[in-house]
Amino acid sequence: MHKQEVLMKETISVKTALVFPQDTNMHGTLFGGKLLSYIDDIASISALRLCRTAVVTASIDSVDFIKPIRQGDAVTLQAMVTWTGTSSMEVLVKVTSEDLKTGESSLAALSFLTFVSLNEEGKPMPVPKIIPETDEEQWLFETGEERARYRKTRRFQSKELIKFFSK
Repeated sequence: MHKQEVLMKETISVKTALVFPQDTNMHGTLFGGKLLSYIDDIASISALRLCRTAVVTASIDSVDFIKPIRQGDAVTLQAMVTWTGTSSMEVLVKVTSEDLKTGESSLAALSFLTFVSLNEEGKPMPVPKIIPETDEEQWLFETGEERARYRKTRRFQSKELIKFFSK
């Protein structure tokens, strides 16, 4: 039996990795694609912690690369489910880089992702409600519905573009 409600903090997932030369581009910074892979991976773990069912990535909002993550830095990703719909959930991923020589740490990227919970037949199924506790969690929860409406509009526009390019 799955829970009907889950505290936001119960969905927190954290991943830390060292940025090696093979993870970087010609500028000595972390490949964007590598970071996207890390983001999707950690976000899916948070989504799974919420619903305890199979999940699929439905969308990744724009990823804002705020600060370069350099070779030799530690990159830490913290994910948490911030809003739930009927069968979908929003996950926030905060990415921090740390210069391991100086200990200086800073926010490097942010991203919101949407996941859908699936049953054994691969069809969408209801997810538990997410319960915020702190002021930050409450703000994320309260603003989640607006972000979801925006995603729905963007998805419609994407479908229209697909129709246009499929002619």
